[in-house]
Amino acid sequence: MKDMGHGGNVIDELVTDHREVEEMFGKIEGLPSGHKDRKTYADQVTIELVRHSVAEEAYLYPAVREHVANGDALADQELEDHAAAERIMKDLEGCDPGDADFDRLMGMLMSEIRSHIADEEGNLFPALRQACPMDTLNELGEKVRKAKKTAPTRPHPAAPDKPPANKLLAPGTGMIDRLRDALTGRGKSE
Repeated sequence: MKDMGHGGNVIDELVTDHREVEEMFGKIEGLPSGHKDRKTYADQVTIELVRHSVAEEAYLYPAVREHVANGDALADQELEDHAAAERIMKDLEGCDPGDADFDRLMGMLMSEIRSHIADEEGNLFPALRQACPMDTLNELGEKVRKAKKTAPTRPHPAAPDKPPANKLLAPGTGMIDRLRDALTGRGKSE
């Protein structure tokens, strides 16, 4: 999974994340309703999405606000998308793959995330690429990679999503989440 070639500027890094999430969605869609592996993949996709969102909120959106025309409105819309997805992931966390709500929530999450990805890749990323110097984009790529290493792995809809509070809380929350994941085996295939 991690061999997709992370690296490069912030846009390349985040697009690689998007492809990895889409690949996991494909695995979920390829399994019959109620299959136990759907929960494993749902947990994996949640882990990736939460880490990705935390990194975007810490570094990408502040850069959008600073460099892109109408950046505040763009960043605010992206944060709303994240909040909606995080609420769905929180509900999904409590579902077994055989629950009636599992398929409904998974469908909502895929729809929300696919729309978010299309918007970022179609609008936000091109605007940022045009407005931001390449060395800044490269620096942001490195910051995003580092942030993902310490980010939470579980949805925390009530957590702050704007600097500086998000940067202060994420590593501690992330450590607790990763410990819980290790103890429960969450996101691991049997």
